Amino acid sequence: MLDHILSILIFFPAVAAIFGFAIQKDSVRAYGTAVAAIEFALSLLLWYSFDSSVSGMQFMEQVALVPAFGINYILGIDGISLFIIVLASFFTMIGIASLSDTKDEKNLIITLLFLQMTMVGVFAALDAIVFYIFWELSLVPMLYIIGAWGGPLRIYASVKFFLYTFAGSLVMLVGILFMAYFYYQATGAWSFAILEWYRLILPESFQMWLFVAFFLGFAIKVPMFPFHTWLPYAHGQAPTIGSVILAAILLKMGTYAFIRFSLPLFPDASVAFMFPIAVISIIMIIYTAMVAYAQKDVKQVVAYSSISHMGVIILGTFALNVEGISGSIFLMIAHGVVSGALFLLVGVIYDRRHTKLMSEFGGLASVMPRYATIFGIMLMASVGLPLTINFVGEFLSLLGFYKQSHILTLLAGTAIIVGAIYMLAAYKKMFFGEVTKEENKNLPDVNKRELVALIPLTILTVWLGVYPKPVLEPINNSVESVVQLMHDKAISEEAKSRIPNLVKGVEITETTAKEVH
Repeated sequence: MLDHILSILIFFPAVAAIFGFAIQKDSVRAYGTAVAAIEFALSLLLWYSFDSSVSGMQFMEQVALVPAFGINYILGIDGISLFIIVLASFFTMIGIASLSDTKDEKNLIITLLFLQMTMVGVFAALDAIVFYIFWELSLVPMLYIIGAWGGPLRIYASVKFFLYTFAGSLVMLVGILFMAYFYYQATGAWSFAILEWYRLILPESFQMWLFVAFFLGFAIKVPMFPFHTWLPYAHGQAPTIGSVILAAILLKMGTYAFIRFSLPLFPDASVAFMFPIAVISIIMIIYTAMVAYAQKDVKQVVAYSSISHMGVIILGTFALNVEGISGSIFLMIAHGVVSGALFLLVGVIYDRRHTKLMSEFGGLASVMPRYATIFGIMLMASVGLPLTINFVGEFLSLLGFYKQSHILTLLAGTAIIVGAIYMLAAYKKMFFGEVTKEENKNLPDVNKRELVALIPLTILTVWLGVYPKPVLEPINNSVESVVQLMHDKAISEEAKSRIPNLVKGVEITETTAKEVH
């Protein structure tokens, strides 16, 4: 079973979704929760069977699809992708289990299972065409979720989401085809295998153009400034489960792809664009934090906060050292846990009051103490309080970039202060003071169904904040091999000076070189 566990993880939810059409409406929630729970158990088996001491790909599968053009169904994971797959299965499970009563619940659950297939496929694919297929397919279920179950502006939000991300993906596809052509020119054979592409050392001028092509596709998905405008609309109009999956998993596709494609394929271009991207990231961090402070809708506060924290992830990624990249990957997981929980918490109060305006609340701490406690923990994690999960990722990301620029890191660090201001201001408006609205005086506290989703996220937030080693160790090992590969492929002296050589003083034998590549 372990030989094909990645294929099972990808296609089991889709097959179950097809059978879901035959399930009665009153049983579909139990069916969907059971399917998602089995998928989560399989992802835990994957983690249990993963060898943390190995930096390369594990559980690899390969089947020829179009041999004449080197298109193959290739799967594999390392420490960079392992935990995002676990997180995707976890959030799908708790999302379905905690669904509030909604129209056409059956089709929503079936759509979520199809979406899960595409998410796992993106993070497990090691062939660029297979990666691109899953990348594009993920747009369809999310478009449907926003368009069918969203708010009053759902059609505008869903179309804007689709057009932005689809346009960036087309430019990325051009870059993929050029990479395959360069491989053909170098070897005489076509190949879309990402690990084979790692062997190419491209001229610096080619790297620049290809970096930009891939960058546009990834940056829009993150989304980076100035491509971020689709995200607040998508979050604002999406149902709670749509916002949770979008923030926790789908946004991570862009940041993951930077590490899987851009850094190892274009090391010199990555160094050349390091500071421009860092400046964009800092604008993204500070600007969206200030916009979050100006919001009156609590869901929009969380949405803009999410964009701000994604800027820290990008900054850590382009630190181009182990501390920064490992921190950015850990922050992807942390951001998924915390932002996913915050969107769930917003959904809890929306189900009761059918409004997200902070002015409609006040004094909720005395009415809903359990809800206020969990919200407070997640809020503190969001602003990077030590001993919470976000602190570990933000600290490592900023530490990594500190080695490249003290001043830019100092500017990025102000985001933590601004984040504390707007988050604490929002918490004060909603939870402190007197209960002034009659509708708020008898609101029920979180129920058992909601606690099933929120308590595990709260435990994860504190546990991985106190003891991050089980997640950081596998990530570090895989990141070290990526950084070493970048250093070995770097052409310019500036790139070699910016990218650390992790095997200084060690003779690079043929065996070592194969392990690196």
